[in-house]
Amino acid sequence: MVTTLEFRRPGVDLRAAEDAAADLLEALGLDLAHESVAATPGRMVRALAEMLSPTDFEMTTFPNDEGYDELVLVQDIPVRSLCQHHVLPFVGVAHVGYLPGARILGLSKLARTVEYHSRGAQTQERLTQRVAEHLRTALGAKGVGVVIEAEHTCMSLRGARVPGSRTVTSALFGRLRDDAASRAEFLALTRSGR
Repeated sequence: MVTTLEFRRPGVDLRAAEDAAADLLEALGLDLAHESVAATPGRMVRALAEMLSPTDFEMTTFPNDEGYDELVLVQDIPVRSLCQHHVLPFVGVAHVGYLPGARILGLSKLARTVEYHSRGAQTQERLTQRVAEHLRTALGAKGVGVVIEAEHTCMSLRGARVPGSRTVTSALFGRLRDDAASRAEFLALTRSGR
């Protein structure tokens, strides 16, 4: 369960943000005196605060007692983040995999890592890199791979207006980057769901 308590980060002033949102919306021509939109600045700020506030989690790992050395891959992990250039959402999926070393990871932690790093205003390239780097550092894995496919509303709703177009980014470390066969296997599996 997510609560608004998670929004109490240093430097976050929800009251000031709500006042600023009201000023912005009024400057854009919205009549905040109308009953149906009077509470919009507060809702807007709470929504943005939620999208910008990561939820901490414990990175649970376990000894790799069986010596498992093949690819572990979780596909289609939901991604919801904000474009740092327009503060508009981009949404899609992440495919995250690793080649275990001495430790293996609880599978839900791959999804939690993606969700944690998705909270913020950023580029998709940076998000992809952060997820991969976090896993590489936390696991000491022999290889880590992350592919993110997302539709950017800053492209589909404005500007070029190309709905349905997807941006694909990848970050590969270790054997998934350096070994051609491992790299090919990972990339082929990330495409197998289509």
